Amino acid sequence: MEIFKNTNFDFLGKKWPFITASLVLTAAGLASLVLKGGPRYGIDFRGGALMTVQFAMQPPIDKIRSLLSAKIPGEISVVNVTSKPNQVLIGTEIQEERTLNANRQAIQQILESAFGGGSDKLDVNNVGAQALADRIRDPLQRAGVAINEDQLQNLAKSIIDFKNTQRMGVLKSFDELAGVPGVTPQIISVLKQECALAPFSILSAEVVGPKVGAELRTKAILATLYALGGMLVYIAFRFEWIYGVAAVIAVFHDTIITIGLFSIFNKEIDLTVVAALLTLVGYSMNDTIVVFDRIRENLKIMRRERFEPLINISINQTLSRTILTSGLTFLTALSLFLFGGPVLNGFAFALVVGIIVGTYSSIFIASPILVFWHDFREKKKVAPAAVAAMKEPAGKKAVRTR
Repeated sequence: MEIFKNTNFDFLGKKWPFITASLVLTAAGLASLVLKGGPRYGIDFRGGALMTVQFAMQPPIDKIRSLLSAKIPGEISVVNVTSKPNQVLIGTEIQEERTLNANRQAIQQILESAFGGGSDKLDVNNVGAQALADRIRDPLQRAGVAINEDQLQNLAKSIIDFKNTQRMGVLKSFDELAGVPGVTPQIISVLKQECALAPFSILSAEVVGPKVGAELRTKAILATLYALGGMLVYIAFRFEWIYGVAAVIAVFHDTIITIGLFSIFNKEIDLTVVAALLTLVGYSMNDTIVVFDRIRENLKIMRRERFEPLINISINQTLSRTILTSGLTFLTALSLFLFGGPVLNGFAFALVVGIIVGTYSSIFIASPILVFWHDFREKKKVAPAAVAAMKEPAGKKAVRTR
């Protein structure tokens, strides 16, 4: 499928505005990184606790943030998960590894104190099946419910599974369990006497120590460098070494600008962003290789064509493919950015920026490098010939003119 046929755009004639824009974005990004002391790393890299909490009602974000900030030192992050109703992500920055689990417990205690009602009853929304079975074993026997140990374990498991799968982790009333197999009105009565339902449920809790965060950061940088190195070797082997250098410079250009924009917009870089950056490295490199491959084919077919017009022809010939692949991928990434919620925001932002920058870098950064190198090499060939002509004796020049 071709959107454009027989186009003849002078891409290389318009290269300087794009090169200037790249220099400005690179300088602004690097300046922001220097002024802010480097990228703003997420909890994955700097260490901390991250907790996903589902509420039964619209969560009071400001109240949660103020409660946590009053009792937990350091930066506190409370973000709505827009893709899932009444769900929030709570993150805390922790400097000492020994305080990690303590902060995790502190978050749960603060939420229970603020929203759980302070009851001594077992909170079914925040316990596992075994804790529930242990709590209701004796009360069920006292209530005359005939149930053996296996049936008790299966009952507790069924209740917790129903809560997690059918109620997004939060039961609002024990009467909702009426449709669960094995749950009788007598059992519901016992649950109401012995248990309680907090208006929230902690769905997941992750703890990352500072040492682990530093190790993850180092591995992420090495993974990116290894990917670039491997691609440089591959392109140098398949084409010429200058093609590999041009492609890697273009990819470095894409990565630096993307990270710089993360710093300018004060966005966190976590493991999902690193995954997006590695995706962009491969995506941008693939787009560049498509253009280079067409250049190589045209060098064999159009031997008499000058190098710069030949590159323009090659870019025009691959234009439809570039628009289709980059355009459709961009629409998908833009949808994730607009509707994916805060969890995917960094990942989607990196993709949106990277696709735009990576597409134009294949045309306006990598290709001009080939032209600059070709012109430089041609000048080096012409210079010795001109010097030799100047040193040639006058008699021989006269004979040659005849």
